[in-house]
Amino acid sequence: MYGILCAVPEELEALRARLTLDPEPEVHGPAQVWRGEHDGARIALVRSGIGKVNAAAAATLLLSLFSPEALIFSGVAGGLDPALPVGAVLLADRLAIHDYGLVQDGRFTPTAYGVIPVGAPRLASLPPVAAETAAVLSALAETVAPQLDGPVRLGGVVTADYFLSCGATRETLHAEFAADAIDMESGAVAEVAQAWGRPLYVIRTLSDLAGEESHVTYLEMAAMAARNSALCVETLLQLLETGRRRG
Repeated sequence: MYGILCAVPEELEALRARLTLDPEPEVHGPAQVWRGEHDGARIALVRSGIGKVNAAAAATLLLSLFSPEALIFSGVAGGLDPALPVGAVLLADRLAIHDYGLVQDGRFTPTAYGVIPVGAPRLASLPPVAAETAAVLSALAETVAPQLDGPVRLGGVVTADYFLSCGATRETLHAEFAADAIDMESGAVAEVAQAWGRPLYVIRTLSDLAGEESHVTYLEMAAMAARNSALCVETLLQLLETGRRRG
């Protein structure tokens, strides 16, 4: 069983168009979960909603009720690396929440999530995913590249509870963390997955470049970007299921 999460309606519809799911969802409190079986892989799909709290709650629900062996987050993100165009697919091999930390003397210092910020070292880099997870993502990139119009690569994702529409902040985040994209959920799901001892595969397609016009390009490109991510999810499920059978 694999648990799949997305945040917004465009992402949900893109996944439902590619995956074999039950026509009606199960209702668990505020969450709707679609069960399915795709190419032999049993799946449970939930739309978490936007932001870290919603994402962490949805991930915990999937892990508690369905006991998936891995989590997958599929969706869109804002680009931070100027070398990556809108439509590029980023597979997260480094992840962190970057809006957690200490405010002192009018300055904010990001720290690792969950530690007591007072006295904690500054978050200076994005922690890498497990080597096994990175290997699967590398195989996914190689497999799916011929099917995509734009580039696909592994890279770093920072998570925060804000929509970035500021070129100066984009440049700072890229320089400070060597981050390639920013989103509002992945880092929170990574914390939950780590606590449960499950791997997390994050697939993000760039819907905008996180600058002053990103709120405009996001609305135009979100559906396209979500389709690219959903295609990668379908291929990832095939790779994971093949590996499970061999193992």
